[in-house]
Formats: sequence, C-alpha cells, structure tokens
Amino acid sequence: MNILIDMFVDAVALERLQSKHGLSVRLIEPEEHARPVAAEIVGDVEILFGEFPPENLADMPALKLIQIPTAGHNQLHHLDLPAKGVRVCNARGNFDVPIAEWNIAMMVNLARNLRQMIRNQDTGTWDRAACFQREIRGSIVGLWGYGGLGRETARAAKAMGLRVHVLTRKPVGPSGNIYRVPGTGDPDGVLPDREFLPGQEQEFFSDLDFLILAMPLTKTTRGIVGERELQSLPRSAFVLNPARGPLIQEQALLKALESGWIAGAAIDTHYYYPMPANHPLWRFPNVIMTPHISGSSKSTHYIDRSWDIFVSNVERYLAGEQLLNELTPAQLRGE
Repeated sequence: MNILIDMFVDAVALERLQSKHGLSVRLIEPEEHARPVAAEIVGDVEILFGEFPPENLADMPALKLIQIPTAGHNQLHHLDLPAKGVRVCNARGNFDVPIAEWNIAMMVNLARNLRQMIRNQDTGTWDRAACFQREIRGSIVGLWGYGGLGRETARAAKAMGLRVHVLTRKPVGPSGNIYRVPGTGDPDGVLPDREFLPGQEQEFFSDLDFLILAMPLTKTTRGIVGERELQSLPRSAFVLNPARGPLIQEQALLKALESGWIAGAAIDTHYYYPMPANHPLWRFPNVIMTPHISGSSKSTHYIDRSWDIFVSNVERYLAGEQLLNELTPAQLRGE
C-alpha cells in the first residue's frame, strides 16, 4: 500500500506509521495551495495525507482515502470525491481545545471591556467603573452547533459556572466516532442545560448573553445569521465567531454594531484574507478582532494531533474498522 504525505512531519508518528507491514510512505514538501504532482509519484497512491489534493487528481486512479489536517473541507467540495469512490476524513477534534479557550477568553474580555482598559492604560487613565468588573459566571452562552468545538466550549463554560444552551439540527446525543483529546468535550452529550431545534431559533436567541457560532460553512449555513437573527438577541448580548466569517452576513453585522442591536463581538474568522486595514470592523470599540488564530496550523499541538488522527485512521483502514471523522457524501458536496 502506498501513502503520500503532503504535510509537516511528526517524526514519532511517522516511525509509528512506517512500522506497519507493507506500507510505502512518500513525503513531499507541503504547500498551502493545490498544485500538480508528478504522475509517477501519485499514480499508485492509495492514501493521501494533506490539505489540498493534487490538481492532477485524474492521475490518481488508486486513491481510496484522503486525510485532511483541517476541520473545514470547502477545498474538496468541487472534486466530486464520492463519485470517484474516495473516502475523506477531516481533523475534527484537533482544534477543539484552543478554540474553546479562545471562546472563554473572548467572553471574559468582552464582559470586562478589556479593550477599553487597555486604551485607558495607554493614556494613563485611572477608571474603576463597574463595566470593568463584570463576572461571566451565571451567564447563558448559546452554542449554534454542537460538534467537537461546541462540546469542548460547553465543558469549559460549565466548569466556570455558565449555563449552556445549544441549537442543533437534531437532538444532542453521543458524539460518535469523532477524534477527541482525552478528558475534553462532551462525548455523551449530557452537558447542555437546554436544547433547541430548527424552528426554535427565536426562543434560543431571546435570553442569551453570548452567542457562539460553532458550525461549518456550507451552502445552507452561508449567511445563516442576518439582521433578523441579530435583532432577536438581547441588546446586552455578545456574538463570537471562531467558525467561518461568512456565516454572518457582513452588512448585517455592521448594521447590528452601528445600531446597538448587540453589545459587541469577537471575530476570528473573516470575510477577506487579510482583512483590509480600512474595514470598519477594525474600528468598533466593542469588537475584538483576531487574525484567524483561535485554532490554526501554528497551534501548540496541531502537528502531533493531526498525525495522531491520521495514523489512527490508517490503522483502522488496514483493520477494516470504522474511521475517525469520516465525512459523508453530502458533506463532501458542501451540503
């Protein structure tokens, strides 16, 4: 069996992989975009580990499995992989911990208006106003989506005394065959204080202190948050988006901030990469902007967790067992 690695190397995991009988492992220098790879290198590859399949996918008739090191899979939607008989697994679970920590940090920073305290420090202003001393304990955090990111955020939030409400497409249950860092998340699906289903959006929004988007970007979720949703939140609520920028309609978000429909926002995923320096989101005093770093390839455990998922899936593939994080044909079509 031939395996192609288009990914930064974890030496320990690579040795674990190469020790498996009958595996031929080839390494190529990783790139942050798709590009053609010589047919003689990819022609007999059965398993690929990398974010972007080669542009000359037609030269890979033996390909059966792709492991991507990202949770998002938009880069695959146009490839018609289900029709080609190619299975795909993503890296769900890799970024749950750092993104959940970002969520907690942003909730505390927004509640205490850290941005203004830093401005006060820069100007030597001594201000001990009550707005800098708010607790988040007892607040209601609403998670729209309850995958690994939502479940780890729920665990951390519950540990800090927050109440957790979730809005999901179906009732919450066990997380299933999804990669999870030991001791994290909500594998049994028991942490939410309240659950809401489609059709109950207005009730879900009505009493939130924080709304966190925790869903993938698909054809059906693009622009899922618009003026109606933002106006349904209490004016004291904050919106956090560590998922994908276009989940929120850009003009609706700007209008919500300008009109005071929401108290503020923390935005880690964006409409443009990089965000233009003159974009108005930079200038709102109640918005925290971070450059898509809540979970990224420079996260502390990105490499070792990516390889742990991959090697585990190779072992499962060889044994004919269910794979971790396998995407459905509908997901691979972006539905």
